[in-house]
Amino acid sequence: MRMPRLIFAATILLGSCAATATDAAQHTDHLMRKYAGDVPGASLLVLKDGKPLVRRGYGMANMEQHIAATPATDYRLASVSKQFTAAAILLLAEDGKLKLDDSIRHWLPSLPGLADKVTLRELLSHTGGMIDDEERRPPGTTGQLDDQDVLRMLSATSKSYFAPGTAYRYSNTGYVLLGLVVEKASGESLPAFMQQRIFKPLHMDHTLMYVRGGPEVTNRAYGYSEEGGHWKRTDQSVTSATRGDGGIYSSIDDLARWDAALYDDRLLSDASRKLAFSPHVKVVGEPYEASYGFGWRITGDTLWHSGESIGFRNVIVRWPKQHLTIILLSNRNEPEPYRTVLAIAEQFIAHRPS
Repeated sequence: MRMPRLIFAATILLGSCAATATDAAQHTDHLMRKYAGDVPGASLLVLKDGKPLVRRGYGMANMEQHIAATPATDYRLASVSKQFTAAAILLLAEDGKLKLDDSIRHWLPSLPGLADKVTLRELLSHTGGMIDDEERRPPGTTGQLDDQDVLRMLSATSKSYFAPGTAYRYSNTGYVLLGLVVEKASGESLPAFMQQRIFKPLHMDHTLMYVRGGPEVTNRAYGYSEEGGHWKRTDQSVTSATRGDGGIYSSIDDLARWDAALYDDRLLSDASRKLAFSPHVKVVGEPYEASYGFGWRITGDTLWHSGESIGFRNVIVRWPKQHLTIILLSNRNEPEPYRTVLAIAEQFIAHRPS
């Protein structure tokens, strides 16, 4: 089903006839009302020209301890993490330590022969065609699976969905493998590489790739799901221990620093940013109209990505030509945040004259 607001998102501009900041902020609070009060909450950031127009928390980060959500609250980003894994691969390509057209099997030789023809470029754009680890998971699995478990499961199969580069199928597994490639090519663990090459240089001081037994998440939001009219903590699942596909925790304040770095060469070269933000394949089988870059969806003039994991739903939407970005991070299973962000955006933009 096509979502008409997604096309609108690509054709809007900032304008003098946009609502006043006060009116827009009030209407934003109305749109965020489901997150307010003694319920699992959210943190929201609206940036224009690098300055926050809205920056606030709603509801609770921790229901049991009654800790409110704030702009400093750290949420599990889920698939919003993929843009960081893509950036890590692009940084290593800039360093000359790998090539985007390298075979994944060059870096992970335990994979079956069919992986010889699957390139890093194809995994970045979800066109590799490799089987999802979910289909190889033993029935009744309850313990968390890590990246090496995923690699072992894929190494034991000769199945694929399609020939590499011939179709699109969203793949968490592909980004798990890309995270393992970062480790092989850099000689560092994936969390350490992210910290040294991305988070530390950008002063994302409260962002980390979470690994059980490693550094704890500060200002942590815990995930919840509504069941039978009550909120139940659902913070971790079988897939919550994999990293390259969704393992980062961050806050809206730190993501503002990430957003700023995407406008210039402070982290990635112009050529690398163009690769990340260019449409490499049309998205199919998903309920919105988009193309996929490297870790980013592209709809018209917008760059965006959502992230959903048990108890968390997040989205970042960027209008680079207008220097407008809206980030909504939430620690609950509903509502879906993308539509909410597009509705919020209407308060800060004006329609292009027809």
